[in-house]
Amino acid sequence: MTTSLVRPPIETHPRLTDPLLPELLHPSRLLWTPRELADLTTTVATELTAGLREILRFDEDRRWWARLALTDGVELWLLSWLPGQRTKPHDHGGASGSFTVLQGELGEEYRYPGGPIRRRTHVAGEGIGFGAGRAHQVTGLGDQPAASVHAYSPPLVPTREYTTLAEVPAEIPPLPVIVGG
Repeated sequence: MTTSLVRPPIETHPRLTDPLLPELLHPSRLLWTPRELADLTTTVATELTAGLREILRFDEDRRWWARLALTDGVELWLLSWLPGQRTKPHDHGGASGSFTVLQGELGEEYRYPGGPIRRRTHVAGEGIGFGAGRAHQVTGLGDQPAASVHAYSPPLVPTREYTTLAEVPAEIPPLPVIVGG
């Protein structure tokens, strides 16, 4: 007997059963643009809210997250943020990304290589897509718990962490070239 190592075209969180989700994931799309990622996270946050709230958890000791879906072209996550919880400054290793705030308020400091450090506040319903060269740090703001839906393409690309956004290099190294197949 042989075991197949082929991943199914779409893996989804077992508790997120809304039939809309597989329709949104376009498994044949191997590389998503920042705009497509933003559309995905916005639609998931607004159309699948009830299912997301059933999965959502908050943890006082560390940020909480759950992968919602994975295809060969995109990964989708749900993250929670208690006030003051934050990421370390990081980039997404050459992947494009997006996030949409499901509830609460998030602060973001971000920087493109060679550019200034900027700040934004994102509130429930707001989303943003970003290209491969963006580094950022996200923080739960206000006095209420926050949650957000995130997407990255290509999927499963490791992030690079920084001590501060000031140390982001002048150029984010490109993704490795995949030869063969």
